[in-house]
Amino acid sequence: MSENLNTHVSGYKAHERIFSAISAGVFFILVGIIYVIHLPASLWDALVSFFGSFTLAQVPTTGIYLPAPISPFSHALLYGAVFEFCIGIGILQIIMLVLRYMWQSPIGKTAETMGNLVFWFGTAYLITAYLNSTTDMSKWFVFWAGLLMILGLSFIARAFVLLSKKWLSR
Repeated sequence: MSENLNTHVSGYKAHERIFSAISAGVFFILVGIIYVIHLPASLWDALVSFFGSFTLAQVPTTGIYLPAPISPFSHALLYGAVFEFCIGIGILQIIMLVLRYMWQSPIGKTAETMGNLVFWFGTAYLITAYLNSTTDMSKWFVFWAGLLMILGLSFIARAFVLLSKKWLSR
């Protein structure tokens, strides 16, 4: 009995190591591809310029001051690269979700992958909707509020997967 349990646990750990290796590999390949694609436009300079331009800015119609770039509209190149990264990681999450179903991963890991999928594609949507060449300070802060909402939606998606397993096992 314990030998069968150990075999199941070691199989689970082997699958998780494979998932980790795939994720790490795709992450580095994706970063490299995005960097090479944007090399002529100097993505590194855009990144340095972005973080160098931060100041405290007032959130419109409030008395709250939060960090923001001085001119959020001037970083469209960086926003485009981050959008591409989000789409790439979102596609990776779709592949991981399919693999998790095929290999019958634990429901907690499947739920985590579903939540990640919602987060990365939701973030990509928000980038296209709010961060572009017409971004102003209010759109900058709306983007961050939207990102918090997407985070909440990813938790809800995760919960639905967990609840569906519970309902189906009745």
